[in-house]
Amino acid sequence: MRHLISKLVILSLLLMGTQLQAANAPTRAFDGMVVSANDISSEIGIEILREGGSAVDAAIATAFALAVTHPTAGNIGGGGFLVYRPVKGEPIAYDFREIAPAASYPEMWLVDGQYNFQKHHMSYWSVGVPGTVAGLYMAWEDEGKLPWKRLVQPAIRLAKEGIVMTHGLSRSLNRAMQRMKVYPASVKKFTKDGEPYEPGDIWKQPDLAKTLQRIADKGPDGFYKGKTAELIVKEMEANDGLITLEDLAGYEAKRREPIRGTYRGYGVISMPPPSSGGTTLVEMLNILEGFDLAAMGPGAADTLHVMTEAMRRAYADRAKFLGDPDYNEGIPLDRLLSKDYATELRSSIDMKKASVSTPEQFKLLKESPETTHFSVVDKERNAVSLTYTLEWGYGSGIVVPGAGFLLNNEMGDFNAGPGLTNDQGLIGTPANLAQPGKRMLSSMTPTILEKDGELFMVTGTPGGRTIINTVLQTILNVVDHGMNAQAAVDAGRIHHQWMPDQINYEKQMFSPDTLKELEARGHALNERTNQGSAEVIVNNVREKVLEGGVDRRVPDGGAATW
Repeated sequence: MRHLISKLVILSLLLMGTQLQAANAPTRAFDGMVVSANDISSEIGIEILREGGSAVDAAIATAFALAVTHPTAGNIGGGGFLVYRPVKGEPIAYDFREIAPAASYPEMWLVDGQYNFQKHHMSYWSVGVPGTVAGLYMAWEDEGKLPWKRLVQPAIRLAKEGIVMTHGLSRSLNRAMQRMKVYPASVKKFTKDGEPYEPGDIWKQPDLAKTLQRIADKGPDGFYKGKTAELIVKEMEANDGLITLEDLAGYEAKRREPIRGTYRGYGVISMPPPSSGGTTLVEMLNILEGFDLAAMGPGAADTLHVMTEAMRRAYADRAKFLGDPDYNEGIPLDRLLSKDYATELRSSIDMKKASVSTPEQFKLLKESPETTHFSVVDKERNAVSLTYTLEWGYGSGIVVPGAGFLLNNEMGDFNAGPGLTNDQGLIGTPANLAQPGKRMLSSMTPTILEKDGELFMVTGTPGGRTIINTVLQTILNVVDHGMNAQAAVDAGRIHHQWMPDQINYEKQMFSPDTLKELEARGHALNERTNQGSAEVIVNNVREKVLEGGVDRRVPDGGAATW
């Protein structure tokens, strides 16, 4: 009998291991893959690849579709970054971050000399001039193969014919309506005559469909000029907003040289300022390259300790130095990205004791986690990593009447005011103060890795200030710990951002003994639920197959394959 029980236990454990292995198995494809926060949008991207479109074409179609299916962050009223690595030629970064209207100034968030959170984050002044449409069009001009109209058409169809309301989207909308109910156009768009949408309902967005049609017909001029621009400005003028027709007509996306680094023989390609992501990521990787993380093991106290110390140091530099490079001369990128500087920082790490972040140093303004990311690889292995956002979930909450899309509240990413620093996390360093035409600092970190001249990995995530650390951990999980794409996405995550001086860690993802050991070294711990929503593609060169990892921390995501 005991032998029978033992056999049953062993069989049970084997079955459990098989199930866990299957749960962590990546999605595989030979000819192309799109991994995004919405399965419908991913499928639209794959349709474009099947028709002979480029990776950039597929990314554009996916981005417009997400503006319909994933309104919490998918957008035409916000902005973001795209990193493109072609099989032949040099990588390029497209910057379509929002900019401050011409009427902006450094002290604009102060009322009677006091910081006003409402004005900074929840008013018409919080809306930056959107960049998404201009940025996607610029990338298409450079790398598109299919007609522009073809790329926008699927989003028009979804908006006009409607999509099925999912449980996740229904819950998200109902929560968000508590904030958006003060805006009549938002209530009209996101409810059924004031009643919440239920799962299974068909949700149509006719005004958005018309706006998308103007973009399809006229490109950026269909957004930054003409009827759509007039509708935006009409809403601004009626509510003491700042954006003018001149602000919209003057918006320009930018081509930038990506941040480049190396990690254990892998090339790292990421976003330069005004994103802080690429610089901070490479600085952390340079520090960690001096530790044998593979020998330490994933999730071990030593591993988490040195990761935390690398995060602490790089995020302090982020706060001190980084901002819009067009407004900040002398950002010391060469030093921040150098191996010698990393060696200097690494030498200050005590393996048995946590360093201390003091309140007198740099505070970090809160950055919303409500962003979205997707990764695309085509048949030739050209790759796109794209992250874009409205800032908060549903941005400002303001839908443009008659145009059907949400406006961002990205002006909240500017510092609160000159010299304004307090124990609530505000900072006033000049690098990121509001100025006319300036791009606000961001943590978005679309990233691509290469190895021996071949594409290796595409990664990125939403998550506000946690973005850089989540991207870091997807890379470490694959490169150091040998995980496949799905396992790398599923693994537990931590976050430290210099201030507040604590490790945030995902609930039930780390051993109690490990957590106790970190506390014994002097780390303060803070449990949280989920961190980020990474979408990862790994190019398995040996087997000539793409492997995708879809983050299951949020609903409705999916990998589409060809």
